[in-house]
Amino acid sequence: MGSLMVPRQGLSTGIAVRHTVVNMAETDVTRMSTDYADNELELFRKTMDLIVDSDNGTASSTDILNCADSLQTKKLKKRETEHVLNRLVQDKWLNEKNGDYSLSTRCIMEMEQYIRLLYQDQVKVCHICHNVALQCQMCENPTCGIKIHTPCVARYFKGRTDPRCPACEDFWPHEIPDVYRPPSSQSETQSAAKENTAPTPTPRSTAQTRRTKRS
Repeated sequence: MGSLMVPRQGLSTGIAVRHTVVNMAETDVTRMSTDYADNELELFRKTMDLIVDSDNGTASSTDILNCADSLQTKKLKKRETEHVLNRLVQDKWLNEKNGDYSLSTRCIMEMEQYIRLLYQDQVKVCHICHNVALQCQMCENPTCGIKIHTPCVARYFKGRTDPRCPACEDFWPHEIPDVYRPPSSQSETQSAAKENTAPTPTPRSTAQTRRTKRS
């Protein structure tokens, strides 16, 4: 089994992390190491490094391609790297938008223990939901600096005209996004309208009315 762990030089927790990952048996994280070659896993690990080290929780395709040329296991050509990235997106380990890559919800949820341990000095958690916070907003007070996920920002500050940091009470200067609500399809709307509409009684024909009166 290829190891997902590619420890940094001088990382004292390398053995502990490897032990943790190997013992996560029967999980999608463990199965990932059977789906990808060693150099592909190393590329994924370097992509995670770039994402965690960034200010906005993303890594550009250019930076990832540069990493592919310096892999310790086996270098990847540009086309090979692009293929691996496409697979990681299809398998829902990464998200891609306009050439920038971020960790997917699945990746963060299933590898949170690994991420917290490996990047314990870099990763912060969302002040609201207490999960790993990569793509988020941060308090600009230098003595505070808490992070809040964008969806948590939307819910927490909803309807507040004077948004304040929940930790230090400083003004929250960032744009407050709307709470996301998945749009209902037109067919669902039409179906619901039909269900909520009382059936229209069918009028009897004139001939039926006449026969009724004669009888």
